[in-house]
Amino acid sequence: MRLPHPLRAAVWFFSLGASMACLAGPAATNLWQFTLPDSSAGSSPAIAPDGTVYQATFLGCLAAVTPDGRLQWKFKAGREIKSSPAIADDGTVYFGSRDWKFYAVSPRGRLKWTFPTGAWVDSSPAIGADGTIYFGSWDANFYALKPDGAKKWAFATGGIIDSSPAIGADGTIYFGSHDKNFYALNPAGAKKWAFATGGQIPSSPAIGADGTIYFSSTDGNLYALRPDGTERWRLRTGGATESSPVLDGQGMIYLSANKKEVAVSEDGKKLWEYPTIRLIDATPVVTADRTAYFSASWRDLIALGPDGRLRWVLTLDAVIKASPAISDNGTIYVTEGGYLNALVTTNTSPPLAKSSWPMFRANARHTGRVNPNH
Repeated sequence: MRLPHPLRAAVWFFSLGASMACLAGPAATNLWQFTLPDSSAGSSPAIAPDGTVYQATFLGCLAAVTPDGRLQWKFKAGREIKSSPAIADDGTVYFGSRDWKFYAVSPRGRLKWTFPTGAWVDSSPAIGADGTIYFGSWDANFYALKPDGAKKWAFATGGIIDSSPAIGADGTIYFGSHDKNFYALNPAGAKKWAFATGGQIPSSPAIGADGTIYFSSTDGNLYALRPDGTERWRLRTGGATESSPVLDGQGMIYLSANKKEVAVSEDGKKLWEYPTIRLIDATPVVTADRTAYFSASWRDLIALGPDGRLRWVLTLDAVIKASPAISDNGTIYVTEGGYLNALVTTNTSPPLAKSSWPMFRANARHTGRVNPNH
């Protein structure tokens, strides 16, 4: 663990009525910083109920980090890991790798099993209520596995699948493909419907409290579909990045769209946009006090209020590639370069928003399953 230098990051605080920024402190405090085992991270951390943080790296290492920032164990896959890990009820950690395999690792860091695919697995897995694991692959197949690693079924599409699936309250599985279609499958693997867009779909869907499915396409639109696959609305954002939508407790939708952070109402009206300097692929996260955290301009973690006004910016030393995550106690975890940071905003950091989908993969364990008690 590398302790942060007190001057290594500048935190700027903006009061809602002020027009000029002033240096104030501390809007965000770095509790600890952990040096990743082998390289930078391109995936989002998952957080177990006991506070253990699981972080994958781009050179193929999965690290288990204790709540106080110490290495518990590390596990080496065959190649890069872009897939964000997901944690099952029994503590098993699931993730995909670019060695054409999908992995199950025990909470003690021991390999339980691998499942071979025909290409890279960048899709982050979702875990059904019955323990079934769902994910896509660059081999154009979408897979369902039993908890023991046996294949339940595979569904073929016409393109790469790096979109991470979302599971609805009724067990329906939703995901996008590079064949420009968005799919809904039932738990048995049969297609319920497909919705055609004008571009590839690398981002992941979010599910609203009423069952509405939100996702973006590289055709530049944010879509809202009913559970039967009919379109509620679409909004032209111009976005073509991998950023996925999230929702706050009042149903407002947040996402990154190219060089903008955007907020959208439930009925598809753009409420505001916040400009950034560079393209953003990471997905935001929103807390119970309706603060939305975005990574922007490569090295900045920015906090925006529900009105789109800047609350503060934390500038780190290295590039932020992955989506931030928030634990049940409000700790913010964000990777920069080869480091994992644990941050708090105040002595009583707000927890995740009580929403159906407040962060990437829906919750801290990254189950990709809609939150029933929001």
